[in-house]
Amino acid sequence: MQAFSWQRAVIKVGSSLIAPGGGNTGCSAQYLLAIAKFITGALAQGKEIIIVSSGSVAAGRSSMPLNHPPSIAEKQAMAAIGQTKMMQNWARFFDQPCAQVLLTMDDLHDRERYINIQNTFRELLRHHAIPIVNENDTVAINELKVGDNDNLAAYTALVAQADTCIICSDIDGLYDADPRVNSDAILIPLVTQITPEIEAMAGGAGSAVGTGGMETKIQAAQRCCASGIQTLIVNGTDADVFSHLGEGRCKGTLFAAQASQQTARAQWLTHTLNSRGQIHVDEGARNALVNKGASLLPSGLVEISQDFHTGDAVDVLYAGEIIGKGIALFSSKELYLIKGHHSDEIEATLGYVPASVVIHRDNLIIY
Repeated sequence: MQAFSWQRAVIKVGSSLIAPGGGNTGCSAQYLLAIAKFITGALAQGKEIIIVSSGSVAAGRSSMPLNHPPSIAEKQAMAAIGQTKMMQNWARFFDQPCAQVLLTMDDLHDRERYINIQNTFRELLRHHAIPIVNENDTVAINELKVGDNDNLAAYTALVAQADTCIICSDIDGLYDADPRVNSDAILIPLVTQITPEIEAMAGGAGSAVGTGGMETKIQAAQRCCASGIQTLIVNGTDADVFSHLGEGRCKGTLFAAQASQQTARAQWLTHTLNSRGQIHVDEGARNALVNKGASLLPSGLVEISQDFHTGDAVDVLYAGEIIGKGIALFSSKELYLIKGHHSDEIEATLGYVPASVVIHRDNLIIY
């Protein structure tokens, strides 16, 4: 088992641990007792924990019996009912207050809301409350959904500035093959770098009520480790796992954190914002961005790919290779008109000047 140390952790607990009956019997304490005991012991040692909890839809399903597959609206109604049940289920394990935090991807994309979430976590932890995070399934639509709670745990670890992310699964960790079908599969106790070979070991979704398989767990680990956050994948159905975690040992797979020199804003740009388009630049612009720390000017634009709006994140490419990512101060339609022009020609071309640069250096990261 790998030894590790930590101070602030995010622990992700999936639907199959909260409602092991698939939602037919609602929330259960079957697997949560050991997890709650670990959390209580860690808090007593002065450590801080944020829970990312699935299960709102599963918890609410028993209150809305249906004889057909639920529609999106019905799932959202189940989530609305199930949120209170899920929170009550967690609260009974702890003597200190539990705080519900509901997020959508849109909350994480917006820089001001992102900072507000960060401040909320800080104050909750300072007042010894246990934040319990879930995706806001009651209002989220596909465009605004994180989609799985493995990656939600990673985003939460980033915004909460945690040093550790613990992802509870229903298998012991990452194997070199699927242990469900291959009895010779070998558990990998330590991953120092997530290579294409490691990514290839990830399988599909493995739970009847969860949406995140090993593939999403590797994605989450990749996001965290690149930002200096160690990540653990452990078996949440094994009570012994949490006894070892309480002793600083990982009975599962530990993904070692990589040294990260990125600022918090750069981490937000890199790992939270999805690119909506591409901006292709010439050699002069590439040199100014990479070697001089300059902002991107319209004179250096060669081509625009995909439709995007002002404020969207876009990839910056040179000779077909992505060299950076930033927040566009113009829409794609506006950039089509001003590409190759000098900044002092923007007003004559568009009739107005929304900005003097395409991407400001403060909102740009270079890979």
